[in-house]
Parts: sequence; structure tokens; C-alpha cells
Amino acid sequence: MSDTVLARLDGGVLKLTLNRPDKLNSFNEEMHLALRAQLERAHEDAGVRAVLLSGAGRGFCAGQDLGDRDPRKGGPRPDLGHTIGTYYNPALRLLRALQKPVICAVNGVAAGAGANIALACDIVLAAKSAKFVQAFSKIGLIPDAGGSWNLARILGEPRAKALTMTAEPLPAETAAAWGLIWKAVDDEALLAEATALAEGLAAGPTFGLGLTKRLIQEAASNDLDTHLDRERDCQREAGFSEDYAEGVTAFFEKRRPEFKGR
Repeated sequence: MSDTVLARLDGGVLKLTLNRPDKLNSFNEEMHLALRAQLERAHEDAGVRAVLLSGAGRGFCAGQDLGDRDPRKGGPRPDLGHTIGTYYNPALRLLRALQKPVICAVNGVAAGAGANIALACDIVLAAKSAKFVQAFSKIGLIPDAGGSWNLARILGEPRAKALTMTAEPLPAETAAAWGLIWKAVDDEALLAEATALAEGLAAGPTFGLGLTKRLIQEAASNDLDTHLDRERDCQREAGFSEDYAEGVTAFFEKRRPEFKGR
């Protein structure tokens, strides 16, 4: 198993740590495949109730490792569309489709695709010293890993265009104020707060949380009538779940519910 992504299942939380700290956790092929394998595990393993993604060292992720793409080395130009289609897009689709909460703890710089992988997670906490950088324009590229979609949808065109065209770093506290992430926290409290959040969600009614995630993601493309029907259908599923029965029973018995995620 690759050590470029550290993985530990603890109390229902699959804790994933991008682990190339000497390269600011930038992606090479090995790390792409290791992350994808763990996201597939999260889909398949019923013991995984939530995912917590973080980075080792002083940064979260600097995006793609450009070391093997130096034009000075000669040879054919790299097919970056192949890289996106083969590595980034499958991982992003796995993140978005996972019917379990995904929490991201951004502990330092999140640049390029690294920033956009963080923003694809369900709940993002960042250290106050962290920065989000859409670095693509600095090397003549466009924002990928869902960046142009997420930024425009969350922030609107003016801010999305300015961030991506100027590559100006966005401090974590500003990102939180703009609604791009959930919150900015003191650096020393980041991992503890993110872990507590992930553990709390993992112990919760994850069947219903998965349906909630699906509905909120669908809302951007549904009209109201369609979405009302989707709420009806998802509420029907939730109402038939064991978690719902347990939640109501615990309410009447005045005790803490013990949810099973089904």
C-alpha cells in the first residue's frame, strides 16, 4: 500500500492524510491512485461512516507536481486533458457521490487542484493561516478539478473570475466570510475540531445525511417542482430507515440514539 496517502479507520471515521510533505503534498500518479483507492474503500466499506481529509506538514496540497513536466527536459508536450480525465475527475466524482459526510481540514496552503479538491468536500475547516490559491493562471492554465464550477456556483461570476484570473491568495477567514468554506479556526485547534466534527457526524444518522448531501448537490440543477418531488422521494427513503425508527424511539425514551447508518 502506498504511503503517499495515510489511512486509518477510527470510530467510523476514515482519516486520510495526503503525505508528500516535502512536495507540499502535490499529486503524482502514485498519490492519485492511492487517494482513489481510499475513496473507493469509503464507498464500499459499511464501517466507514465519515471521511476526514487533511494534509501532512505545512500545507494541505499544492496541486499537481510539475516536476516531471518541465518543458526544459524536451520531449512531447503533456496531455493535461488525459491527466484530468484519468486521475482528477474520477476522484472528484467519488467525493461528490459518496453518501457519507466528507470533512476537509486545510492546514496550510491549498493551491490549484489542491484548493479545488478541498472545496469539493462537504464541510471545509481551515486554519486561519491557510490560503486558497487558484494558481492556474500563473502557468497559463484554466481552473480544473471542479474549480470553475464550484467557484462560480458558490461565489458568483465576479469573485470567481477575479480569483482565477489574478491567482490572488484568498485567506481562510475571507473564504469563510464569503461562504466558500464552513469556518476558519485557530491553527492549533484545526485538527481537533475537524476530528470532533467528523466523529460526531459518523455517530449520526448517516443514511439521512447521505440523502441530504445528495439533495443539496442536486438543487443547483433542479427547478422547484422537480426538487419538491425529490424531497418527497428522499424523505420516503429516510422514513423507512432504521435510523429514523431509532431516532424517534430514542426521543420518546429520552436517551441518546444509536444510529447504524441504515
